[in-house]
Amino acid sequence: MEKDALIYVAGHEGFVGSAIVRKLRCLGYRNLLLRKEAELNLTDQAETRLFFQRGAPEYVFLCAEKVGGILANNTYPADFIYQNIMIQTNVIDSAYRNGVKKLLFTGSSCSYPKMCLQPMKEEYLLSGYLEPTNEAYAIAKIAGIKMCQSYNRQYGTNYIVTMPANLYGVNDDFDPRDSHVIPALLRKFHKANLSKEDVVIWGTGQPKREFLYVDDFAEACIFLMNEYNSCEIINVGSGEDISIAELANLIKQVVGFEGSIVYDQTKPDGMPKKLLDVSKIRSLGWKAKTSLEEGTKATYDWYKESGSAQ
Repeated sequence: MEKDALIYVAGHEGFVGSAIVRKLRCLGYRNLLLRKEAELNLTDQAETRLFFQRGAPEYVFLCAEKVGGILANNTYPADFIYQNIMIQTNVIDSAYRNGVKKLLFTGSSCSYPKMCLQPMKEEYLLSGYLEPTNEAYAIAKIAGIKMCQSYNRQYGTNYIVTMPANLYGVNDDFDPRDSHVIPALLRKFHKANLSKEDVVIWGTGQPKREFLYVDDFAEACIFLMNEYNSCEIINVGSGEDISIAELANLIKQVVGFEGSIVYDQTKPDGMPKKLLDVSKIRSLGWKAKTSLEEGTKATYDWYKESGSAQ
């Protein structure tokens, strides 16, 4: 991407989009096309097409999406499948119709099968059944992946797809109904520190997850936009995983919590293990820089300073 190229970041107010905007500006990209959700409804086809016609972006980072943790995914499957399919369909098609040079679509590691071989290689997509608790979201993401690949094959577009590990970091969602693992645990431990109560965690604590600091992911997205041009999806992760129980103990130390941790085994665990094979992106010269401890501390500091911890 040229430094003066017109770049549209869809979902720039969101968790991933805001990190990409921060990184773009840090690298000297200043010609950014940004629209708030209140200004542009990407689930509306006509509105999205008109925006692309008038705005004429050259590059697109498609980060706009409805996201949430296991509770939100399991409770609102219709919202997750409808909103995500509508957003990505409208943006991808409008990008094609208006001659966008390149588009990056953010997929999700939860699109891999529930009992996927570990570590998960890119070719394992659609090799088995999905995890039921996030099936609707995963199917929407798979539709976006296949749409990018189909447009590349039929129309010769240059749309690339990233498959990030579980993301966390600055500007994360700490709402107890929608948050992912790390912000949910940080909030629980912080509140328990104030109330002097035990921390209750869903499941057994045995499942293992891989986490990636969102600023590292933003850096990877810009790197891939400049260096990667394949139709094949590409994993983006740290290459290391940790059990939920180990993560809970790490967050306990970060927060300074001195109480007890209780595991509610009546609640679902989700996928037993999710670790990405990141050999492809490492062969291109990119590797995550932020350790889990460093990133968790930075996320907790932001949480306290943002006013969300009240």
